[in-house]
Amino acid sequence: MHNLWRLRGYLRPHVSEFCWLLVAGLTATAAGLAVPLLVQRVVDGPLARRDPAGLVQLGTLVLLLGLVEAVLIFVRRWTQTSSSVGMEAAIRADLYAHLQRLPASFHDRWQSGQLIARATGDLSMIRRFLSFGLLFLILNLVTYLAVVVLLLRLHPPLGLLVAASAVPLFLISRRFARAYHAAARRMRDQQGDVATLVEETAQGIRTARAFGRGPELATRFGAGARALHDTAVGKSRLLARTSALFDLVPNLTLGVVLVTGVAAAARGTLTVGELVAFVSLQLMLIWPVNSLGWIIANGQEAATAADRIQEVLDTPPAITDRPYAVAPARNEVRGRLRFERVGFGYPGSAAPVLRDVELTVEPGETLALVGATGSGKSTLLSLVPRLHEVGTGRITLDGRDLRDLRLASLRRLVGVAFEEPALFSMSVWENLTLGHPDADADEVHAALALAQADFAYDLPWGLSTRVGEQGLSLSGGQRQRLALARAVLGRPAVLVLDDPLSALDVHTEALVEQALRRVLRDTTALLVAHRPSTVALADRVALLDRGRITAVGTHAELLSTEPAYRALLCPEPTTTAPPTVAAPPTVAAQATVAAEGPTAAARTTAVPPDGPTTARTTTVEERPIVVAGGGLVGLAAGAEPVDRAVSP
Repeated sequence: MHNLWRLRGYLRPHVSEFCWLLVAGLTATAAGLAVPLLVQRVVDGPLARRDPAGLVQLGTLVLLLGLVEAVLIFVRRWTQTSSSVGMEAAIRADLYAHLQRLPASFHDRWQSGQLIARATGDLSMIRRFLSFGLLFLILNLVTYLAVVVLLLRLHPPLGLLVAASAVPLFLISRRFARAYHAAARRMRDQQGDVATLVEETAQGIRTARAFGRGPELATRFGAGARALHDTAVGKSRLLARTSALFDLVPNLTLGVVLVTGVAAAARGTLTVGELVAFVSLQLMLIWPVNSLGWIIANGQEAATAADRIQEVLDTPPAITDRPYAVAPARNEVRGRLRFERVGFGYPGSAAPVLRDVELTVEPGETLALVGATGSGKSTLLSLVPRLHEVGTGRITLDGRDLRDLRLASLRRLVGVAFEEPALFSMSVWENLTLGHPDADADEVHAALALAQADFAYDLPWGLSTRVGEQGLSLSGGQRQRLALARAVLGRPAVLVLDDPLSALDVHTEALVEQALRRVLRDTTALLVAHRPSTVALADRVALLDRGRITAVGTHAELLSTEPAYRALLCPEPTTTAPPTVAAPPTVAAQATVAAEGPTAAARTTAVPPDGPTTARTTTVEERPIVVAGGGLVGLAAGAEPVDRAVSP
């Protein structure tokens, strides 16, 4: 309950509403408690004396009290709804804002389904408790205490009997709360796991279908769903057993009170009216006691949800603004980027990814990073917009440590395009202007033209077309071009490109590179390259090997001096034995080719003129073939013959 108590700050804007709720609830409770006392006076007064006028007066008063109670209950529930929804919205907004401040390492470590469950289902649990459970807990406790006091005044021995029933109720409640809390936590965690499975399946549905792994994923999901089902059933049965005990205790007490009360009335120590009032008051305890199980369960659900939410809110942002951080304007930044003995390692990793990286990129210069897979290229690029924080050393922009710049300002100065572009379920325009919401139409059109993304105008609603979750309604190349357009929009001082052309065809890549050259003349750029065509965009190239910069120079210099560089960009072709030249085909083979046509699948049997005992059949994919001079002399590009021996 400690973490739930920590959320009390979200009640402060609604204190006045909550006070009105308590006033309305307590007044309604008082009106309800007055009814049995009036019934006692009716029974012992007008009914006993046969006084119709008094009966009408007291009956009208009882009716008015009932009406007041009903109106107050309506007011209470109406106010409850608005205040509880406001609290839930405030907590959700703060949770989402905090998630935006947390570093990439946090999101790498946490399953997205667990975060979704916390921002939705867990907050709903807290809302239900703060709006209903907490109020009912207070009202029921007040009702219980008030009824016990009234019962003690009506008949002390019977009142003590009712008060004593609180002891077993307390013991049952304490044991139930502990068991239910553990079950509720287990269920919420399993719901997050199931949400993760659903999200992973939705995102990877194409891959799952392509590899025929649907049944395997269904089995995996079924196991998670069954575990969740078993936990939910166990939790429900625990509540059912406890609710039965909460029903049993007051009913047994009521039975004892009836027997003892009737005996007391027979002896004359208790009037009939007092007995009726006593029983009526005790009946008012049935609902508070019966609802105790639900209230405790609701409270434990909320406490579990608060624990899970505080696990996120208690995670401090690793990347924050320093107190004296500045926000330079774009025209104040020249763009000299320098890495000074930079080192970095991911949390939990034994070996660092980057070691003593020394690198300088001059203003307006384009530097390409080349290295084998896993050498740390993408990690190095992610340090520039401070998606990760450097472990050792520092990175400077115009001589100023990046950590001395405000994050918002730094990320406006740095344009980023990743190899795997991330688009959001919003319009093309909104995706493009994500980092520059004030961009005008001319800037957007220029960025689209540079990225060769004119296809966006041909979408059903043009730039207003929603691209769907992660942009899956577009092809990989289209997503990559939109991401590149977003990166260059606003002419950033530093451009960070992580192999942004990998999904483009050769023709489109050439057009994009030609347009990029114009942008790169005025921008400091750092790009990851895997192909010579991308390296050609760079003024210099840095070779990254196992987290270290091992060489820096032009493309030609590294080709001539660095064998590792040549192996990455210009691997030597694998030598194969030259193909055996077949003898000219016979006339029969020529006739077959002529009959089936040059674009048919060629299957010719080459038989030497002297008629050997073994012939060879050449099978070629369905490609155009070239026939000249009575023989098969060539194949269209891409067709490779496969020879096999056949019997004549």
